[in-house]
Amino acid sequence: MASSGASSSASSSKPAPSARPSKLAKENNITAQEEAEIREAFSLFSEPLEGEKEGHPIGDLATFTAALDPDDEGFATYPAFVGVCALQLHARRQAGGEDYEEAHQAELDEAYALFAAGGDGDAPAITLADLKRVAALLRLDRPGEEGGVTEEVLRDMILEANGGAGVGAGVGKGEFDGVMRRAGVWR
Repeated sequence: MASSGASSSASSSKPAPSARPSKLAKENNITAQEEAEIREAFSLFSEPLEGEKEGHPIGDLATFTAALDPDDEGFATYPAFVGVCALQLHARRQAGGEDYEEAHQAELDEAYALFAAGGDGDAPAITLADLKRVAALLRLDRPGEEGGVTEEVLRDMILEANGGAGVGAGVGKGEFDGVMRRAGVWR
C-alpha cells in the first residue's frame, strides 16, 4: 500500500472527479456532461404548464413529435427530450469521420481564438497575458471577491495545461484541446 503522504500529493494534482451520470443518462447511454447540455437546451424552450412538471410545448418540433409526444398530449417531458437528444448524439458519434472531425476542429478553433492573443486563432499559445485579459473581461480579476482569480491561479492553470513546460511556454492549441476534453467540454 502507498503511504498517505504519497497519495495526498498525487490526489492534489488530479482533476476534480466528473459528475456521475443520472439514471436517465445511463438509460440513454450518455455522460453527465451531455445530459447537462441537454438540460440547458431543454430549459431554453421549456414553458411550465399548469399541473405539469417539466412540460414542453411541441410547436415546431414536428419531426420528433412521435418520439417526444407518443400520447399526443401536446407537450414533451424531459425524459422523452433526453431520449431524442441522446439519439442525435449517438448518430453524431457514429457518423464520426470527416464531418465530426471538421466540426470538432471548427469548435476548437473558435474556443481557442476566444483566449489566444485577443481573438487570433492562429496564435502559437495562450499566454498569461491572454488569461489575465479573459479574467478581466469576465470580471474574475478581483482576487478578494468570490470567484476572483489570482495571477498565481492563472500561472498554475498554464502549468497544469502544458504539463509543467513553464508559464512562458503558454498553452498550445493541442494542449488546450486536451484540457477541454478532460473538463468534459467535448469528447
